[in-house]
Amino acid sequence: MEIMRCGSRPSGRGPADWFTGIVRIDPLFSASSPARAAGNRVTFEPGARTAWHTHPLGQTLIVVDGIGRVQRQGGPIEEIRPGDVVWFAPGEKHWHGAAPANAMTHVAIQEALDGKAVEWMEHVTDAEYAAPK
Repeated sequence: MEIMRCGSRPSGRGPADWFTGIVRIDPLFSASSPARAAGNRVTFEPGARTAWHTHPLGQTLIVVDGIGRVQRQGGPIEEIRPGDVVWFAPGEKHWHGAAPANAMTHVAIQEALDGKAVEWMEHVTDAEYAAPK
């Protein structure tokens, strides 16, 4: 058994290569072999969002606070709220972040395949983010 105490892992800023706007990442847990799952609590300030990306084994988001947005490639922008759980299938190109006027926090859980949990792509443009829901 291992207990990871709150505050034992430092918060970090979301890198500009992967995010637009102000994003804070709080590590929750990492995979220890043979497990492959890792989780982070991610807080997006209003208007902040990820770049387009995929996960080789999919991703689960659990919204814990605020109002957010998610979109898969070719689909509409969807609003998400606390208690919502979002599943992105393996290889599904998508982005997620806060609503324009509200912050949003979610827990993101994904598994690594051959040591890689995410493939980052181009940034979501302001026009894509502002598209009608």
